[in-house]
Amino acid sequence: MPDATPAHEPASAAARAHEPAVPRVPRVPGHEAPTGHAPGRVAAWVGLAVALVLIAAAMIIPAATGWNVRVRWFPPLHAEWMPRLGPGTIAAVVLGGLAVAYAARIAGRARYGWLLLWVYLAASAWLLSLALVDGLDGIGVILDTQYEYMNTARAVTDFGATLQEYISRIPLDSVDNWPVHIAGHPPGALLFFYVLVQVGLDTGLAAGFAVLFVAATTPVAVLLTLRRLGAEDSARLAAPFLVFGPAAIWMAVSGDGMFAAVAAWGICALAYSATAASRGAMIAWSAASGLILGYCVMLSYGLPLLGVLAVTVLVIGRTWKPLPGAIVAALAVVLAFAVAGFAWWEAYPVLVERYWAGIATRRPIEYWIWGNFAALAFSAGPLVGAAVAVAIARVRGFRTLTPALATTVLLALAGLAMVVLADLSGMSKAEVERIWLPFVPWMLVGTALLPPAWRRPGLVLQVVFAIVVQHLLFTGW
Repeated sequence: MPDATPAHEPASAAARAHEPAVPRVPRVPGHEAPTGHAPGRVAAWVGLAVALVLIAAAMIIPAATGWNVRVRWFPPLHAEWMPRLGPGTIAAVVLGGLAVAYAARIAGRARYGWLLLWVYLAASAWLLSLALVDGLDGIGVILDTQYEYMNTARAVTDFGATLQEYISRIPLDSVDNWPVHIAGHPPGALLFFYVLVQVGLDTGLAAGFAVLFVAATTPVAVLLTLRRLGAEDSARLAAPFLVFGPAAIWMAVSGDGMFAAVAAWGICALAYSATAASRGAMIAWSAASGLILGYCVMLSYGLPLLGVLAVTVLVIGRTWKPLPGAIVAALAVVLAFAVAGFAWWEAYPVLVERYWAGIATRRPIEYWIWGNFAALAFSAGPLVGAAVAVAIARVRGFRTLTPALATTVLLALAGLAMVVLADLSGMSKAEVERIWLPFVPWMLVGTALLPPAWRRPGLVLQVVFAIVVQHLLFTGW
């Protein structure tokens, strides 16, 4: 039987794949020799500086010039200044302190199965503690607002009939147009919340908890993907940064946090398909990946950009065999919605018209073409600048990289490519602190490339930044 280990791993690694994991401290990819001149050190500083400058400029320029960039009160974020303490404050500070003290050690030494469990529990606790700075309202109020999904989900009595009229209710001038988030997304997002209502999770609080606990699986899926692609050391090094950071502020309370999790699991399934031991397993994982990623297309109009990441995974796996099955399965999902009444290709042009008929026209592209990246740096944390800068620096001499290091670089660059394409599309003006959440974890994979001396200070920066942002700003997501 063919070996289940990726083809680019040596035979000795394949033989070890079925042995019990031995706790260990991971090597830093590309930093095996303590030369004092770690590759990427300058790039890391440049990337961090760019992120911090973007954050500062995006706040200061509108405030100093009176430039109205058409976002609520605190550009570049859709947020308002609201310093406060709350029930989750102590928990967030304690968790952050424990993360700085122990997360890297646990990530380096735990057996992988236990590591995944620890990651999920830690992510759930981190999301929960930050949300609870506003008490239970921090979880239960957001999804119940007039712009969100729950009011509509509770009102739907026949989802099939809803699909039939979905497109006609997108335009602003329609008689009964959808609320902003319903109109701005395909019906897969509404279907998720409709199902929650049907199973009894029909309050904003219950739905908020559901989104939170689904979103917390995102780093688990990313770590599984990295390991399957032969980059376990990178997974262990990146794990603390995938869990503890400011993205949790938005992951916990927005539908986009759920989108991020679904996207990550779709990519994870594709990685399993690309490295499967047998044709049957490859086909099964390919179909699973296609179904999940096809549903992502029905969750957000921006998620077809996951194709960049999917192609990257296949390149890493050195195979195109999963592609036909994944495409067929994804098309099956999209066509099933079309048969039921919602054709994505008919809806998107209507959505574009509504988008440009609304506030998007008044949001100046001269600001948002770079302000979006400032919002991203808020959401992913300033260290994302260092992570992607080091990945870019690694492109030089790429052919000399180890397979694991090359995998890490390619995934981080795929994350960057997706946000650049989203930015250039013109369909992402503001609010990307939540809209781009599905792309954030893949850029943060690049934290595994950072010099060793950056790890603890970098995690401190991410944790402190998250706590400060959550306590000073009310983000409204």
